[in-house]
Amino acid sequence: MSQPLPVAKTCVCHNPRGRCPSGAGQLFIWFPVPHALIKIIPFLKQAAFDYELMQARSGLRVTCKTGQVQEVAAKIAHLLAPRELGETRVLFLQGMAQPQLHDFSDITSLQHFVGRNESDWLVEMLTAERFTTYFQPIVSAQDTSQIYAYESLLRGLDADGNLVMPGLILEQAAKANLLPQLDRVARLSAIAHASQHQLNSHIFINFMPTALYDPVSCLRSTVEAIDRAGIAHERIVFEVVETDTPQDLNHLKTVLKYYRDAGFLVALDDLGAGYSSLNLLHQLRPDFIKLDMALIRNVDQDPYKASITAKLLEIAQALGVPTIAEGIESIAELHWLQKHGATFAQGYLFAKPSAIPASETPRYPR
Repeated sequence: MSQPLPVAKTCVCHNPRGRCPSGAGQLFIWFPVPHALIKIIPFLKQAAFDYELMQARSGLRVTCKTGQVQEVAAKIAHLLAPRELGETRVLFLQGMAQPQLHDFSDITSLQHFVGRNESDWLVEMLTAERFTTYFQPIVSAQDTSQIYAYESLLRGLDADGNLVMPGLILEQAAKANLLPQLDRVARLSAIAHASQHQLNSHIFINFMPTALYDPVSCLRSTVEAIDRAGIAHERIVFEVVETDTPQDLNHLKTVLKYYRDAGFLVALDDLGAGYSSLNLLHQLRPDFIKLDMALIRNVDQDPYKASITAKLLEIAQALGVPTIAEGIESIAELHWLQKHGATFAQGYLFAKPSAIPASETPRYPR
């Protein structure tokens, strides 16, 4: 039995913020280094924008007429290097107001500010919750006709009902700082569609730990949806990808503890894709390990991939952790993985992601 969950607090994950402002007002910009102004001031002079330098933190104030703020922000962003773009901070205030203490919570990066303006379609998609979930089966490596689980994969829908692939959605969400909202929608969509299709196997759900403001408040809606659907907690497996910083790792541990305390399982995704995977393996101690598809592709032909993958499978077997080989596209890859002890398999060889989950997959000889 799962433990009772604490009372939720207000969660920043629930609602996408509004679009970039379009009225007249003041755009305050603070650059990470003074020399950035050398690139910006000539543009402002040439475009005849009314601006004023601020002494604090290499800043300036640009007066924008109605409809100009997006143009100013986008052109300044184009002049900056990627790191400068991410570290430059902006605040827009209507009219001639000056920043007050309560305005500081609205300061954001120039990258996110511009991204919001380019993301009206995504904000509208999030507001209308125009998303669906596709499912790809995870099968037994030794008997590929046996489906063990399904991985849920988010797809967007445009205004005409056409599919929008996740790569574009994720890229724009990251630019516009909308990953928390997207992550929540993806989790809830996966649960709703798994319930609709009455899936009785394990369900793998991807999530982004760094997009969660607070595990208790942001994940409570996910747990409540699972309980309403009548899905046993031990059938839900949350997939996490490796993280780059110790701060992110501590946050990830907090999120995973919340999930595990509620009775869910955890999979470490894309093992072998980054530098810190093996370190995460002992720190997170997942219930499943998913081997990155870049390692699996042509593993039967590439001695480097074969050596690395064989060692990862050996480590997992020694630890007693089931492995899932992703991205299998050929029988030769499957036979190599069967020989080296992979537990489960996933890939186009068995089934592509589909709105209607595959009920069976081909069986291949060992």
